[in-house]
Amino acid sequence: MSDTLIESFLEHLWLVGRLSHNTLQGYRRDLEKLSLRLQARGRDWLDAEAVDVSEAVYAPQEKASSQARALSACKRLYGWLEESGRRADNPTQFLTAPKQAQQLPQLISEQQIDRLLNAPDTDTPHGLRDKALLELIYATGLRVSEAVKLTMRDMDLQRGVVRALGKGNKQRDVPMGQEAVYWLERYVAEARPLLLKERVCDELFVSQKRVGISRQLAWMVVKTYAEAAGIHHLSPHGLRHAFATHLVNHGADLRVVQSLLGHADISTTQIYTHVANQRLKSVVAEHHSRN
Repeated sequence: MSDTLIESFLEHLWLVGRLSHNTLQGYRRDLEKLSLRLQARGRDWLDAEAVDVSEAVYAPQEKASSQARALSACKRLYGWLEESGRRADNPTQFLTAPKQAQQLPQLISEQQIDRLLNAPDTDTPHGLRDKALLELIYATGLRVSEAVKLTMRDMDLQRGVVRALGKGNKQRDVPMGQEAVYWLERYVAEARPLLLKERVCDELFVSQKRVGISRQLAWMVVKTYAEAAGIHHLSPHGLRHAFATHLVNHGADLRVVQSLLGHADISTTQIYTHVANQRLKSVVAEHHSRN
């Protein structure tokens, strides 16, 4: 019963919300985990009371972030059950997400970024592709999922603008700097034809298999060159964080950064003011004579 209900709910989310495969899989994992905990209490989704759901969600072995994510999935499920008339009440109505310590992005200096961007061997087709990819992500702050989905039609190198398809299928135009444009032009003219070997492909970034690169390959590209540059635990999202942090450090308006990143809510972008403040504190602590 529980598995069938979860499948029906996920199908509803896909049809109505057009959520990504990764988001749906996240919902599936959380709901299946909660379902097992409810079953251990002799309950299922349709007869569980608030105390049952609370015990399932706020499992002591789970981190606050995991509890909050599970509660979000649970609330959405019960909202659907209530709307469809399968439950007359919502046992999650008064449940609130646990408070979480704010996780600040890893501080990556501009000097570290320079080492990263200089790491690829641009005399090879793969190295030139990787250089263009790294320059683009750092220049625009694109999510890795947005970068790997780019097609040739999304690039306007004359204007220095890329059109990204973000969360909720929302499009936004993001400007690139001259450096990113230069390396993209070289990649498109020199490396991409060699990698494709006359095969037609819409995706901008392609692999030796003559198809668009995957998120996993893009992640490996960043990790490989980060390690070569002596930067530990840097992901493609870390490059996005560096893009935003360095903009704020140089005085960019937070609303502009929000628009560039494609954040729906300004509160999501405000974390970069905390990162900037953290950087200022470290500079003062290091250089002030009274510290």
